[in-house]
Amino acid sequence: MKKFFTISAFLFFTQFAFSQELLANVMINYQQLGGSNIQVYKTLEKNLRDFINNTSWTGKRLQNFEKIKCNFAIVISERNGSNNFSGSLVVQANRPVFNSTYETPLININDTNFSFEYAENENLIFNERQFSGKNLTDVICFYVYVILGYDGDSFKSKGGQQWFEKAQKISQNAQNQKYGGWSLVDGTKTRGALIDNMMKPEQNTLRTTFYTYHRNGLDNLSKADQSSAKRAIADALLQMRYYENNFQMNYPVNIFIDTKKNEIFDIFNNGINAGINISDLKNLFITLSPKDTDSKWNKWK
Repeated sequence: MKKFFTISAFLFFTQFAFSQELLANVMINYQQLGGSNIQVYKTLEKNLRDFINNTSWTGKRLQNFEKIKCNFAIVISERNGSNNFSGSLVVQANRPVFNSTYETPLININDTNFSFEYAENENLIFNERQFSGKNLTDVICFYVYVILGYDGDSFKSKGGQQWFEKAQKISQNAQNQKYGGWSLVDGTKTRGALIDNMMKPEQNTLRTTFYTYHRNGLDNLSKADQSSAKRAIADALLQMRYYENNFQMNYPVNIFIDTKKNEIFDIFNNGINAGINISDLKNLFITLSPKDTDSKWNKWK
């Protein structure tokens, strides 16, 4: 486990600090499309990056090392006319671990139903009280608030509530519009399914797990004796047994597993696991992520 977390003399944040603004990287992949008119994609990439990074989402002014590092990767697969685009969007975000150079992934979401309108050099404007009509800033702002929500939850129990509420409002405004990816009718892994499920009382277990995993677990793994931190992580994860019978239809649980499984495997595949019921933990993750049984969970000793 020592190789997993490297102690740093520099602290990324104080023990109770919040990182609630973004330092975003935006990438537009247009390789699936033919044609030589690529300037619109470069302009879109810059406009989105400036929009995300220069907007005050929380009212706080933070230095760069305090901001949430995140990635927005858009793959354009179709272009209809000059201003209509469709494709997919991958959203990733990290947060630093206390007294460490390690950054833990908060979310890794692949949104495969993303279409929007954009005219080159147009101003990107968002009004949280109503749908924009073009879907671009609505989707981006939705995920900005989702990132802020997850980040807040990782520092304080349900600390991201106000940001999740803003994301839910955006989703509600987008219902019954002409763009897919919002409604539950479009499937179980839509933006609407994500935020509506996240806000349900039955997700309190997941959100408590998320907080305990980060604050009581990861943020203490830099200590010489990692046993209490690892037990806190294991105990938090075992609370996920609450979802064993319905996790396939629970999008937030799926996101947690997909985002964290490599990290979880590494934590218990290194160092001493004294006081941890590895057998119970292994059985849980064989259930929650069966495709990783041979490559990960059966390797735990």
